[in-house]
Amino acid sequence: MSHSVSTSQRWKCSCAYDGTSFAGWQSQAGGRGIQDVIEARLAEILGYPARIHGSGRTDAGVHALEQVFHFDAEWRHDTDKMLAAFRIGLPPTIQIKSVRAAAADFHARFQATGKRYFYNVHQGDADPFRRPYCWTVFRPLDVAAMKAAAAQLRGRHDFRALTALNGPKREDTIRDLRRLDIVKHGRSIRIIAEAEGFLYKMARSLAGLLVSVGEGKIDQKQVADILASRERTARVLTAPPHGLFLAKVFYGAPRAAS
Repeated sequence: MSHSVSTSQRWKCSCAYDGTSFAGWQSQAGGRGIQDVIEARLAEILGYPARIHGSGRTDAGVHALEQVFHFDAEWRHDTDKMLAAFRIGLPPTIQIKSVRAAAADFHARFQATGKRYFYNVHQGDADPFRRPYCWTVFRPLDVAAMKAAAAQLRGRHDFRALTALNGPKREDTIRDLRRLDIVKHGRSIRIIAEAEGFLYKMARSLAGLLVSVGEGKIDQKQVADILASRERTARVLTAPPHGLFLAKVFYGAPRAAS
C-alpha cells in the first residue's frame, strides 16, 4: 500500500544482499559497509543525509535474504517511488525489498523478537555457482550425529563457548535457541538456527561445531562438555562467513519453536 506524507516519518525497510564484496553490514571508515552504500543512495534520493538503523550486524562476507532497517525522513511521494529510486541507484548485490511507513517508536533492532539464520554446507566439490555461498567440506559427514548434537544444543543455554566475545564473563551470554535443524538434500546440507538473538559469531560457531561432529572430530559428550565449560577454545571452529545467510527477522509475539 502506498503512503504520502509531508512531515518527517519513520520508515521500515527490508533488504537482501550478497555480502561477498562488503566489509559487513555496519558502517566502516572506508565506506565499505552495506549500511554505507544504502545511506549514500538514500542521501541522493532525499537530498540530505539520513542515518539508517539495522536489526543487527552481519560480518564481512555474510549474506542476507532479509535484513530490516529503519530511518526517519520526510518523503512527499508514494513509497513505490522511493523503492524505484533505490532500485536504480544501488549495486546489483543489494536489493531493497520493501519500504513501509512505521510507527514513530518502531526500532528495527530493539523491537526484533527473533532471527533466523541458515548455513550452507556442501559435501565434496561444489560447482562454481554454489561455491561462493557454501562451505565445501570434503570429508564425509555423519548427518545423524549432527542432528543428535543439534538436539543437545537446542533450548535455553549459556552459549559463551560458542561466541567470539572477549568481554567480561558477567556479560549475558544466555540465549534461547528455539530451532536448530539439519536439512540434507543430496550433497547439500543446510543448518537452520533460530533464536531471539545471536551472540557475536554464534551462528558460525554453531555451524563449525556441527560440522566437526559430522566429521567425527567431536562426539556427543564433548558437545555437552563444551557447552557447559563456558570457555571458548580452539575445539570450536568458526565456519567461513560465505556460507551464512540472515534469512528472516521477526517482530511481534515470539515465534513458537518448530
